[in-house]
Amino acid sequence: MRFNTYIHRLAAVAALSFIAAPLLAQTPVAAATHEERGNLILENIPAIDPDLAARLDRYLHAREANFLDWLPDGSMLVSTRFGDTTSVHRVSSPLGMREQLTFDSEPVNVAVAPHVGAAEGFAFLKDQGGDENAQVYYYRLADRSVKALTAGKAIHGSPVWSPDGLRLAFYGNERDGVSYDIYIADVGSESAPQLVVGGQGNTWYPLDWSADGSKLLLLQYVSITESYLYLADVASGMLTPLDTSGHKIGVRLARFAPDGRGVYFVSDETGEFAELRYLDLVTHQRRDLTSNIAADVERVDVSADGRYLAYTTNDEGVSRLTVLDTVRKLELSPPGLPAGTISALRFDLSGRQLALSVDSPQSPRDVYVFDVDTGALTRWTHSEPGPLPDSSFVPARLVHFPTWDRTNGGPRMLSAYVYTPSTPGPHPVVIDIHGGPESQYRPEFDLFAQFLVNELGYAVVAPNVRGSSGYGKSFLALDNGRLREDSVRDIGSLIVWIGLQKQFNRDRIAVMGGSYGGYMALASLAAYGDRLRGGIDLVGITNFVSFLENTSAYRRDLRRVEYGDERNRDMRTFLYRISPLTNVKALRKPLLVVAGLNDPRVPPSESQALVAQLRDLGRDVWYLAAKDEGHGFRKKANRDVYLATAAQFLARLAQ
Repeated sequence: MRFNTYIHRLAAVAALSFIAAPLLAQTPVAAATHEERGNLILENIPAIDPDLAARLDRYLHAREANFLDWLPDGSMLVSTRFGDTTSVHRVSSPLGMREQLTFDSEPVNVAVAPHVGAAEGFAFLKDQGGDENAQVYYYRLADRSVKALTAGKAIHGSPVWSPDGLRLAFYGNERDGVSYDIYIADVGSESAPQLVVGGQGNTWYPLDWSADGSKLLLLQYVSITESYLYLADVASGMLTPLDTSGHKIGVRLARFAPDGRGVYFVSDETGEFAELRYLDLVTHQRRDLTSNIAADVERVDVSADGRYLAYTTNDEGVSRLTVLDTVRKLELSPPGLPAGTISALRFDLSGRQLALSVDSPQSPRDVYVFDVDTGALTRWTHSEPGPLPDSSFVPARLVHFPTWDRTNGGPRMLSAYVYTPSTPGPHPVVIDIHGGPESQYRPEFDLFAQFLVNELGYAVVAPNVRGSSGYGKSFLALDNGRLREDSVRDIGSLIVWIGLQKQFNRDRIAVMGGSYGGYMALASLAAYGDRLRGGIDLVGITNFVSFLENTSAYRRDLRRVEYGDERNRDMRTFLYRISPLTNVKALRKPLLVVAGLNDPRVPPSESQALVAQLRDLGRDVWYLAAKDEGHGFRKKANRDVYLATAAQFLARLAQ
C-alpha cells in the first residue's frame, strides 16, 4: 500500500464503534461539533454509516512486505505489519515464518545490515509521533537488545555500513538544525558518533564506502534536478568533487564498483532522463550504459564480484527490471513478475540472489528473489489482501488526455491511471492528485481506490500533471516558480476530458490529494468549483508564504527551489495570490481537511487556518487531526478512522 508519496490509503476498524446515523444532506453545518477520541480530533464529522463501515473494513486488513536487507547468513529483513504499526521481521527461507524483531508503537521502515561475518545485528531508524526526527539504533540479534546511536530532536538518515561491518555512516542535523552533516558511529563503542563532514548549510547523504573503508561516496543534494557526487576522506574529512565541469547536473544515486576502480551512478547530465553511467576514478572517463532507454533509471545494484549489474527503469510508472551479465554480455529478465512497481533491489553476499519488492494494482507488495544463474524467480513472502479474493481487485488502465497548451506541433498530452468499475456507467469520479510535487502516480496496490471502485461505484482517475517525475527533466520543471498555476490548469483539462467520456458522470466529480496534492485539490476547487462536487485536503499547503516560513528549517531552501523564494517581494506577492487561503471565498463546495499535529513538512497551522476561515464563511467543512501523526497517518488505527471518514464523505458526494 502506497504511503510515502502521500497518505490517503487508510480507514475504519475504530469507525465501527461510531453511532449509526444517516449520511449528511448537502447543507452547511451550522455550528462546529468537537470530539476527541484518543489521539484523534474530529470536528463536524458525522457518525459513520455502519453498513459503509462494514464494507470498508474488508479492505483494511490487507498487508504488505517490503525487502529491507540481506543478513550475512542468507536470511533477510523485511518490514511488515501484524499489529498497529510496521515492524522489522526476519525471514529465513522462501515463504518461511516472519519472525518479528522490533516491537514499538512507532513504525520502523528502514533497516540495514552489515554484509560480513555472522548475522550479529542491524541498524534501523525510528522517529516519534511522525515528527520525522528519526534516531539511529543498533539491534543485536543474539540478545535482542537495542542500543541508541543518536539521541535528541535532530533528524538522521541514510545509514550505510562500512565494509568491515564495524562502523555506520549516516547524516544528521543536530549541529545547527539546518545542515545535513555526515557522521560515523562505531557500533561496538560507547563513544558518540564522529562528525566527518560538516554540511555548511547544505544537504549531504552518504551513499557508499570504498572497499578499503578509507573513503565515503557522498551526494550533495540541491534539488531533484541538481545534485553532485563527492569523495570524502574518512580520516580527514577532505572532500573531492567527482564532477569538475561546472555544469548543473542531477545525480540520483551512486555506488562504488566492487573493484574500487570506478563508480556506478545515475544522472541526467547528458539528456532528459536519468541514465546509468560509469566513472573510472583513474582515467576520469565516463561511459553510458543505458543511453538507448528513454526512461529514468531508478534503482541499481551490483553483485559482489562485479559480474552482474541490476537496474530498474520507470516506463510511465511501471518498473522494468534488467540484469546485465557482464561476462556473457547478456540481458536477463525474471519471468512472472507482477506489472507494477519495484521498490527495493539488492544482491546477497553470493552475488547470485537478487532480492526485490514488487506490487501491482491487483497484488500487495511482496518480496521475490531472482536467481541470476538459473533464471528462477522465487517468492519469499505472500502478503494477504485481507478477506477479499484477488479477483476482486481491478487493474489500473493507462490513458492519455490533451491539456491546454501545445508542444511539438500538437496538444501536450498528459497521462493518468484509471480504475473503473465493471458495472455500467456513468460513474462518479474521484480525481486523485499525487504530492511532491516531484512525485508520480504509480500503478501500485491502492486499497482505498479499490474500495471506491468496488463498493461506492466511483471511477478513480490519478493524473500525472506537469511537474511530475518520470517524464524527463524538462517536464519536471514545467510547474516551477511562476509556472505553478499551469499544473492546476492541467486539472481543468482533465475535467473537460472526463466530461467527454460516456462512462463517467460529469456532474459527480470530486478531487482529493495529499501534501502538495492537497494544495492542488484546493486550487482546483477554487478554479473549477462549478464543475466539482467537493474535495479532500490531506496535510495540504494552504498558504505558500506561511508554509515556506514555517516548514522545518532543514527543508526551507529545498522547497524554495521548487516553489519560489518568499523573501523576494515580487515572488511573495505571486505566492500569496495563488494560495488557497487567499482564494478561500471561492471554496464553496464541501471539504474534508485532515492534518497531523506533528507534521514537520506542512505545519498543521496550514490546515487550521483554512478550517477557521471556511467556518467564518459558513462553509461545510469536516476536520480530522491526529496528535500522534505527522505528514500523513502511519498508524493503522488512525488510518482506519481517516479512511472511514473519507469513505463517508465521498459516499455523500456521489448522491
